[in-house]
Amino acid sequence: MRVAIRYYTRGGNTKKLADAIAEAIGVEAKTTAEPLTEDVDILFLGSSVYAYGVDDEVKKFIKGIDVRVGKVVNFSTAAIIKSTYKQVAKLLAEKNIPFAKEEFACRGSFAVMHKGKPDADDCKAAADFAKKIMS
Repeated sequence: MRVAIRYYTRGGNTKKLADAIAEAIGVEAKTTAEPLTEDVDILFLGSSVYAYGVDDEVKKFIKGIDVRVGKVVNFSTAAIIKSTYKQVAKLLAEKNIPFAKEEFACRGSFAVMHKGKPDADDCKAAADFAKKIMS
């Protein structure tokens, strides 16, 4: 099975989850600055919420996908809203890219909110989630 991990982060929260997922499934996590260059069966896509929406870099990455993707699995961090699921789903629908119903989302620290998040428990949960997706 061909699997890729891409993520965008400003403060490092989503990178923590991407690294945990990468270690759990043995696939290198790369930023969204690195486009997909070959077809994949599963793309784990990580993003976070900035001003109630996904960053323009994530939008640009999704618009630039020009390979076959079997399905995208969302993972995200957010300080206020639950996740980026709905926003990413809309972007993927515009490109007719399948989107998994399962997702992993947790709190991310921002200013004084949710200090230390995601923590070790969140990273373990993200790793377990990825293993479940792969099984």
